[in-house]
Parts: sequence; structure tokens; C-alpha cells
Amino acid sequence: MNADLQAKYDALTKRLRELGRTLVAFSGGVDSALLLLVARRELGRENVLAVTGRGPSFPSADLGAVRSLVDEIGTAHEFLDTGEFDDPRYLANPVNRCYFCRHDLYSKLTLLAAERGLGTVLSGANADDLRDFRPGMRAATELGVVSPLIEAGLGKSELRALAAELGLTIHDKPASPCLSSRVPYGQSITPEKLRVIDEAETYLREQGFRQCRVRHHDQLARIEVPASEIDRFADADLRGRVDNRLRELGFQYVTLDLRGFRSGSLNETLPTMQ
Repeated sequence: MNADLQAKYDALTKRLRELGRTLVAFSGGVDSALLLLVARRELGRENVLAVTGRGPSFPSADLGAVRSLVDEIGTAHEFLDTGEFDDPRYLANPVNRCYFCRHDLYSKLTLLAAERGLGTVLSGANADDLRDFRPGMRAATELGVVSPLIEAGLGKSELRALAAELGLTIHDKPASPCLSSRVPYGQSITPEKLRVIDEAETYLREQGFRQCRVRHHDQLARIEVPASEIDRFADADLRGRVDNRLRELGFQYVTLDLRGFRSGSLNETLPTMQ
């Protein structure tokens, strides 16, 4: 790795040693996986616990991937059932929806860490997250959750490079945020909507779209795939299969976003960053 990345990696390892026994909030994505791997290397298996919040908004495809990944990394791991669906503020889907979800998760993780004698809860938030709309990060700050990747100044591309350098098999895995992020702000979150989104995106991945989103606009499904793959929908057979499957799931209209995949595209509706 280059000198700048090495310096940031050294800062990360030093910080983890300072923090000591720890609980890592583990989503199964590249960021938290890299954090977990480095924590295990620096602190030892017996001093690290990975915990994954599990609820209706967690993509089903990621459950098996999480189990495989913790086996690869070699850490103790547990699932923790989350309670955001018991909070009417979350279900109303305001622009700060993620705050209520993260506050619930981090509150539970903080209690669990105390019960297990683990001094710190760690988040896999990275430096690039500071430039995006991330209301969940306020909950982390309020509850004393530490974000070592941010402290080390590591952004997404650097984390992927580090993950590849350290041999993580998912170093190039596409981001997989919670399913609720596919529902426009102000439209209620329901388990049924999330089930439909999950099944629709699973179907698209089965058609070979490794990175995709199905935005749920009530009766309308708005599909996002990378701009380089939009031309695949010129195939009438593919269009027909996708249209039929999404209509089976309950959508009346199925559309393709011609701008292509954009992470957090629903934030584009916000007048300003909140």
C-alpha cells in the first residue's frame, strides 16, 4: 500500500489497541468487515464480538453472507433482533428515519457490551459518510459509539483497497443498505413493502445485476442499475421477465431510471441536506 494509506492503517491499528476489548456493529458490508478483521488481528479473537442487528429492513441475502464472513474473519458473532418497527416515528419515515433505527440498535449494543465486559461499541462508518446525509451518525455520537475508520480518515475507496490487501473476499462487494432506504421519505414503512423490495431485488440479482435498487413508489417500481448496464434492458425478453415478476409482487407500473444507480438517490428530493 502507498505511504498515505499505510499511515492511515497504522492510525487505525493504534486506535484499536487503545480502545481494547470491543463490540463491533457488524452489517456484513466492506466497511464493518474491514474494521472487524483489523480489530481481531490487533486485539485477539477473545477480545472482539461482532453483533449484527436483524429486523425486517435487513436484506435477506445478507443473512447467509454475514455468517460466512464472520467464519472467514474468525470472530465470535451474534444476531440481535432490533426494535425499530415498534417505533411509530420510524414507521412514519421522516427524513431522519435512520436516527431512530440507529438509536434503537446502538442502545441495545451498548447494553450488551456492558453485560459482556466489552468497553466500547464500534461503528464501521467511514470518512466519506461525513459528506452524505447520515442522521444515524448523530445517534452514534449521543450514545458514545466510536467510529475508528472516520478517526483514521479512511474513505470508501481506501477501505476497499485495504480489504483487498488484507485478503477479504468481499473487498468489491456492492453496498447493501437497509431496505427502508428504498421507500421515499414521508411514505410509511411496512414489513410488506420491505418484503416486496427484497424479493424484487433478489430477482434482479438472479438476472445478473450485481448492483441494483428497486425504489418503492407505491404502485410504481423504479429500478436502478449501473448506467453501464442499462442497455441490457434493450432485450425484450429480459424486460418482459422483469416486468412480469415485479407485477406479480404487486407493482402496477415498472420503470427504469435512465440516470442509473445512485447510492441514496432518494436524498435528491431533499431541498437541503438536513
